[in-house]
Amino acid sequence: MIKCRAGQQVPLISMAPQTLEKLFDKLGHFGRFQASVYFLVNFQTISCGIHYLASVFLAATPEFMCKLPGNMTTILVSNTTADSGSLWNLWIPGSRNFIAQMENGEIWEVEQCNRFKRIESFELVNYFKGNRSRYSCSDGFIYDQSQIENSIVTEWNLVCDRAWLAKLTQPIFMVGVLLGAVVFGDIADRLGRRSILWFTSVAQFVFGVAVAFTNDYYSFIIVRFLLALVASGYLVVVFVYVTEYTGLKARSWASMHVHAYFAVGIMVVALVGFLVRTWRLYQLILSLVTIPFIFFCWLLPETPWWLLAKGQIEEVQKLITRIAKWNKVKIPCQLSVMQMNSPEDSTDKEVTNNEHIIKAKKMSILDLFRNCELVKRTITIWLVWFTGSLGYYVSSLGSVNLGGNEYLNLFLAGAVEIPSYIVACFVMDRLGRRNTLAPSLFLTGITCTLSMVIPQDIEALSITVSMIGKFAIAVAFGLIYLYTAELYPTIIRSLAVGSGSMMARVGSTVAPFCVLLSSVWIFLPQLIVGIMSFLTGVLTLFLPETLGRPLTQTFEEAAELQRRLKQEKQASKDGGSSAAMFHIDSTSKVLY
Repeated sequence: MIKCRAGQQVPLISMAPQTLEKLFDKLGHFGRFQASVYFLVNFQTISCGIHYLASVFLAATPEFMCKLPGNMTTILVSNTTADSGSLWNLWIPGSRNFIAQMENGEIWEVEQCNRFKRIESFELVNYFKGNRSRYSCSDGFIYDQSQIENSIVTEWNLVCDRAWLAKLTQPIFMVGVLLGAVVFGDIADRLGRRSILWFTSVAQFVFGVAVAFTNDYYSFIIVRFLLALVASGYLVVVFVYVTEYTGLKARSWASMHVHAYFAVGIMVVALVGFLVRTWRLYQLILSLVTIPFIFFCWLLPETPWWLLAKGQIEEVQKLITRIAKWNKVKIPCQLSVMQMNSPEDSTDKEVTNNEHIIKAKKMSILDLFRNCELVKRTITIWLVWFTGSLGYYVSSLGSVNLGGNEYLNLFLAGAVEIPSYIVACFVMDRLGRRNTLAPSLFLTGITCTLSMVIPQDIEALSITVSMIGKFAIAVAFGLIYLYTAELYPTIIRSLAVGSGSMMARVGSTVAPFCVLLSSVWIFLPQLIVGIMSFLTGVLTLFLPETLGRPLTQTFEEAAELQRRLKQEKQASKDGGSSAAMFHIDSTSKVLY
């Protein structure tokens, strides 16, 4: 029993999802309570953006050369002779070797990964017809420290025949992100959103700091892998958490702007990378961003949707009371028992606690393919996730090669996302999720095509097209989180977002290798992203629209969504009055 105002006793009953959605009209779609929770959980999202992109400078490879056995006194680059201090100003690594004279008079020819000693020669000249002895770089390497004082590459000599280890840093991190999305998405459906947010927040801080104190490459990779697991887990669950705490009127805005915090994390990486040029201190400072959230994350409540799905009606009622108090609104008793007094109340819509628990125990990724409609929906959604992530990271990784200052380029790559989410929010609430997602994918494909035909020497135009492409793919990648959450029922929503995020992580894992394909053909990465964007955009047109629809609670509701929307469209064509539409909604067993 629950006490309402004036001491009235009200029996606890099962609440329908429609009831909970209607309560947001009274509680507020984004009141003081939701705003406080929203900004609190998203502060940690900044940390996710930081860890995802931190490797840009952690594994940066500066210019380097094979170290010689002794001190150089004079160098000869082409036809220019200078002292050794002018090396990095004169020599372009990879172009050709340079000649160096040592203190003992020996003459060496130096490349990035090889060194050759001239036999019985003490004259510093370009052309030498005598014998030379080849030596490996057993004395290590010399690195240009004008931009980066040190990174994992310079500390562990991840160059030449070990360069592949540095290139694996980001893909291995993304494999951890992939697994984390699936593992924590499923656990969040079983144990609750709040518990996962707690655990992953603390773990991000612990593993983030631990990375800064690793002593070798392999321990660095292992700890970073664990960091990827928990960072991905947090990012997946926070989208579901935000979605389930906001009403229909604020849901698209709230969900989309989670990505803006991730973009802020990218900007923080650029700023800290510019100010701190040693990788251990850089990693340590970035990890400290998590500390404020750890002190307050214990105050987070569980979401009402998860509590309802588990049949914890009393906890839902307590949470509603708490939200009402924070938002300074009064909830009349009849709202707590809305379903009892509703003419739509029927036995087939009342789901008991035991039924919810049984369903929750049986949920698996196979339930995303429970019927034909869900099969088509899941395949399309997975392709959107994959393409969005592939395009997003190919664009982000390519941004550092736009020319000019690499720190500024990365900062701009993050900054351009923020207006994209603002624009997307206005558009998606007017045109709909599907009608925003599909055009953004088409625009991404168009910019990829344009980038292949624009002359590379027109730098300003190339950068502009690149930023437009990043803007478009950010809209698509940002929207898909919300769209996925709205397309699937509560009992499997986290798993749906988690599995979609898994496909996104497959895309992000492939992205670094896709960028490397530019060595085969410079525009091959753009060609791949462009084709995938056009294909996925077409498939997206066949998805149901979810704008203005309450979250679904059961598989039946989710599976019937497409058919019901078609019925509404047909009813609108055939004589389409508001009364006809109301009749369809009120007589259907499917609650929107």
